[in-house]
Amino acid sequence: MRVDENEFFREATLRICGSLDVETFLYKSFVYISQFVPADSAVLTHFNRQKGEHIALAKSSTEGGSLLNLSVSVPSEIRPFVVRTDKQSMAVKRAATHPTAQPWIAKGLLDKDASLLILRLVMDGDIVGGVIFVAEESCRFTQEHADLVSLLREPFAVALSNSIRYRELLELKELLAEDNRFLHSELRQIAGEEIIGADFGLKGVMEMVRQVAPLSSPVLLLGETGTGKEVIAGAIHTLSPRKDGPFITVNCGAIPENLIDSELFGHEKGAFTGAISRTRGRFERAHGGTIFLDEVGELQADAQVRLLRVLQEREIERVGGTEPIKVDIRVIAATNRDLEAMIRDGTFREDLYFRLAVFPIAIPPLRDRKGDIPLLVQHFAHKKSREMGLGDTPTLMPGTLDRLMAYYWPGNIRELENAVERALILSKGGILAFDDSHALLKPEHVYASGAGPRTHLDLQDTDSLELDRIVTRHIRHVLELTGGKVGGDEGAARLLQVNPSTLRKRMRKLGIPFGRKGKQ
Repeated sequence: MRVDENEFFREATLRICGSLDVETFLYKSFVYISQFVPADSAVLTHFNRQKGEHIALAKSSTEGGSLLNLSVSVPSEIRPFVVRTDKQSMAVKRAATHPTAQPWIAKGLLDKDASLLILRLVMDGDIVGGVIFVAEESCRFTQEHADLVSLLREPFAVALSNSIRYRELLELKELLAEDNRFLHSELRQIAGEEIIGADFGLKGVMEMVRQVAPLSSPVLLLGETGTGKEVIAGAIHTLSPRKDGPFITVNCGAIPENLIDSELFGHEKGAFTGAISRTRGRFERAHGGTIFLDEVGELQADAQVRLLRVLQEREIERVGGTEPIKVDIRVIAATNRDLEAMIRDGTFREDLYFRLAVFPIAIPPLRDRKGDIPLLVQHFAHKKSREMGLGDTPTLMPGTLDRLMAYYWPGNIRELENAVERALILSKGGILAFDDSHALLKPEHVYASGAGPRTHLDLQDTDSLELDRIVTRHIRHVLELTGGKVGGDEGAARLLQVNPSTLRKRMRKLGIPFGRKGKQ
């Protein structure tokens, strides 16, 4: 069949250069070109010289086009065939006889008996990829077919180069937008947080913060839930040379075990079902800044091993990736658990503990820094009033501070903040009373070492109590108030302001029955 080469070039080029999406322009051009060459399908490839990889980007047939993103390493013995820049197109009678086809046959992309029409794409003297027209039977293509498709070398090379640059720009745009979202989120959490008690109850803590902040040493923050460990971590970051870098928070207890690798280290596109694009993990986002590993004691054994490797090597590897990525980070970890006891129980790695606990800082609970309560109440009342649009900050009813100072505060600063917000809601802009509507502040809910509730707290008695006994007594009493109900709007977890699963885990540890076992 005689072909008008000018018309063939014009019509094919319009289809090749009509889209930046490789699967789209390959399919449209294949439908037209297949009228002149006996091809059953076509594959567009890209050669990544830096990685030494040959990547099959897309495949098209009469049924449609699809993305592949299938890569193979180029063995050294066939590399000279791949990188050569001659512009000769060739017809291959049988794929198994051509050296560069071997990796694709091994991957299942090509059949060893298929015939090939190979169009090499060269830009600025470098090989950028190729177009492979495939026929299912041997000996289907002639040199005339090869000469015809060679007319399209430059349009295909330009379209491939433009598409690659377009994809790189989209990835960079996505990474920038992702970084902006994370940085703004973290800055919103940190902004406005001041260290109440820095000159009083937290004076010793802040002295240690100022000592360690200028360094890159790992810091381990120890303290009960709600003591403000994230605020202290933010202060370390703000006072460090990394203050202009990211501050990335990871709640180790909130990430499902099957997603922790992806969340911490990121993943490549196609690494698993739903991985539609390359995503950087928290460690990679923290490059040049600080990563805060909250509730590090909740990490499972496998995750502990992978975290230890990152701390030792200072490099991560994305899920589905093949190359290590160096990261420059400062690690701050925090936990409310006894890691040394967990080491003895075999649930926390000793080597990881010593990596994290280079500079431990113990944050005292609110009951040990009650002199800070007046300032904290004033701070939270002003902050919450502004957030709720209440105008002027309400004043406290006389005698209220005495009641607040006498309470045990098992939920620490977080519980106090929630109590202030609840009081503001109930006060309706009037005087803050913290009256009976806040059940946990009623005198009969303040405990000492006796068998039941008491009307006041003897601090000398409390000093002799074990923490577990105090927590056990408190949880049991709250369960009595809720009729043994743990979850839900009227459950003990809601009153204690903790996650129901966290409360159940603590109850198991303390031997407190619940569910059917808790029913009398």
